[in-house]
Amino acid sequence: MIRRRQDRDLDACVAVLADVHTHSGYPHHWPDEPVRWLTPDGLTAAWVAEKDGAVAGHVALCGAEVSRLYVAPAARGAGVGGRLLRAVEAEAAARGLRPVLVVKSTDTAARALYERLGWLRRGTERQDWGTGETVTVHHYEARPVRPAH
Repeated sequence: MIRRRQDRDLDACVAVLADVHTHSGYPHHWPDEPVRWLTPDGLTAAWVAEKDGAVAGHVALCGAEVSRLYVAPAARGAGVGGRLLRAVEAEAAARGLRPVLVVKSTDTAARALYERLGWLRRGTERQDWGTGETVTVHHYEARPVRPAH
């Protein structure tokens, strides 16, 4: 089940994020304040995925930018990431926005998800992520929504 995130979900979201970070290295740098990281400035909305009553994934929308998308390692492969992304796409469309996101080039599972769902890679660049660390990222944009006739 996908639903809007509530404040009471934040501790569970942080626990899943810690598991994801250990398993997959996302986020790249563990935030000093994980709850604050999950509630960035400009947050439009956030959702959680639940499996058996527990948080299994998370995604946020900040303006047109999709961020903080992650799925618990134990819940992967069941379509959770796709359902979270569809929730963001629906919200963005309702606001007249075409969502975008940035992903590390080494995050092949996330890139495969976006491309499988029809997202379009719009560019690649190298970014300085502090202390001289350079990371290659890809920019994606949701496929255009075709108007209903």
